[in-house]
Amino acid sequence: MLMTVALLTGCDSSQQVAKAETQASGWPRTFDTPKGKLTIKAPPQRIVSTSVTLTGTLLTINAPLIGTGTGPVNMDISDDQGFFSQWAAVAKQRKVQALYHREPSAEAIATANPDLIIVSATGGDSALRLYDQLSQIAPTIVVNYDDKSWQDIAVQLGAITGHEQDANQAISDFAAKLLATKQKLRLPPQPTTAMVYYEDNSGANVWTANSGQGRLLLDLGFTLAKVPDSVKGNTSMGLRKDIIQLSGEKFSEGLQGQTMLLFTADDTIVQKIKSNKFLAQNPAIAANRVYAMGIDTFRIDYYSASNMLKRIEQHFQ
Repeated sequence: MLMTVALLTGCDSSQQVAKAETQASGWPRTFDTPKGKLTIKAPPQRIVSTSVTLTGTLLTINAPLIGTGTGPVNMDISDDQGFFSQWAAVAKQRKVQALYHREPSAEAIATANPDLIIVSATGGDSALRLYDQLSQIAPTIVVNYDDKSWQDIAVQLGAITGHEQDANQAISDFAAKLLATKQKLRLPPQPTTAMVYYEDNSGANVWTANSGQGRLLLDLGFTLAKVPDSVKGNTSMGLRKDIIQLSGEKFSEGLQGQTMLLFTADDTIVQKIKSNKFLAQNPAIAANRVYAMGIDTFRIDYYSASNMLKRIEQHFQ
């Protein structure tokens, strides 16, 4: 019996979400990709992730991850190897190698001798430009995360790696956590602006309903504030669907929420945005309804989402 899974998004605007057909059990599995059909002959044993965002979900489903690209080291969101803080301990326990920092390296990936390479289609951690080189090293699959929840990604990666049961278990465990949290919440006034605040340029990336952050809030009963079309900035960034960029003179006009949730933020960032004189009349700030979701929430995976549930419960119980 064949199982059809929506797996990949095209490398350009002419490619729509492609389908992957795999055997419901057993191997080989053949996937339709933007680069043609790709057959994985057996369950991969040496996976390399070129996307630090996708790495968290690969760890969640217990995929045999041997190496990953990473972000900058020793930042608020990352450790001394560039691992995201929410899953760094898990990666080290499983002896995952940090193959390179920020700039993708086909040479470093080749030295890990992978039997599967996973590439993100968009975002700052995309190694898509190296696809031709990487596909000469090992079977290479492109996954788009900017319009999907981490659960969607877990299902996709489960099909690719043969870890469907692990993916289903993680999703089930998180669903139980989410329901328990939702039942305890007393939601603040709605709608809510959910965003990453950039103090240096008085701008923000506002999370949309396509983002993992936005979807999680919707699942908890929040309503996302709309950003007027007239103030939307450049949202190119690889044609991402998960954010709306706001900057410049119309920045404040785009923040319409009665409540404001700040991602990649702690209480220090909350105080900084409250001190922004251009936002003094913002309804959420004026009413002191601004809350930090944690430094580890720039990318939502099982680990950061679980941490986020705890913080939301603390704020709104």
